[in-house]
Order: sequence, then C-alpha cells, then structure tokens
Amino acid sequence: MAESARIVLQNNPNLDHLPIYTKGVCDCQYCAVGLMLVGYSLEVCLKAMLIIKKGIDTYLIEEKTYRHHRLVDLAEFIPELSTKDKAILEALTHFTMWLEDILIQAQAVWTTQRKYFHLRRITRLRERIYLRSLLGS
Repeated sequence: MAESARIVLQNNPNLDHLPIYTKGVCDCQYCAVGLMLVGYSLEVCLKAMLIIKKGIDTYLIEEKTYRHHRLVDLAEFIPELSTKDKAILEALTHFTMWLEDILIQAQAVWTTQRKYFHLRRITRLRERIYLRSLLGS
C-alpha cells in the first residue's frame, strides 16, 4: 500500500479532458486516495507493531479494541509522540475514515432504493391479484 500511495502522490492524473470545475474536484479526490493509502499503510504498520509488542495471544484477546482506523489511538504505545506527529496522524485518520463514510452512505442509499423497489413490486403484485379477482368474478 505504501508503494501504491507513493505512486499516486508522485504522479499527476491527466485531467485535461475535464471541465475546469470538475478538474479541481477530481484532483482533490485523487490526492485524497493517495493520503488514504498512506493512512492505511501506517495503520497496518502500527497494528503489526502492536502484535510484536504484545504478542499474538494478547493481541487476539484485545483485538476488538483495535478494530478502528484512529491512528492516534493506535500509536499510543509509541513514547514521546510530538504534537506535530499527532496532528499528522489525525489528518491521515480523516482520510482512512473518509472512504468508510462514503461506503456507509452508499450502503444506506442502496438499502433505501432496494426497499423502495421491493415495495413497488409488492404493490404491482397486489394490483394484479386485485385485477384478476375482478376479472374472475
């Protein structure tokens, strides 16, 4: 992931074909993906360091407490983190949670749409049954 993040952040996407306002949004999203990858890479490293420090058995017992993307909380075991280090971790946390927030919102929209189409199907079925009962009598 770290290598992917490096590639994303060092390259500029070709956005010449897009309108000017769309270019800005796409460029921001492109950079956000790079920072998300950096955050995820750091998260994996911090969790690996926790496993090494605590041991596999202890980590497995405490695993549920580490099922998050809050990098400052994951880095608590590192002595003498500066305010700047913590600020960087907070910023990267935003990008690791950004995708999760988008996925949660997409899931909510998809669930709502699914319920709506299910209700439409039921309504159509009821209409057919009603029409058949009228025609049959």
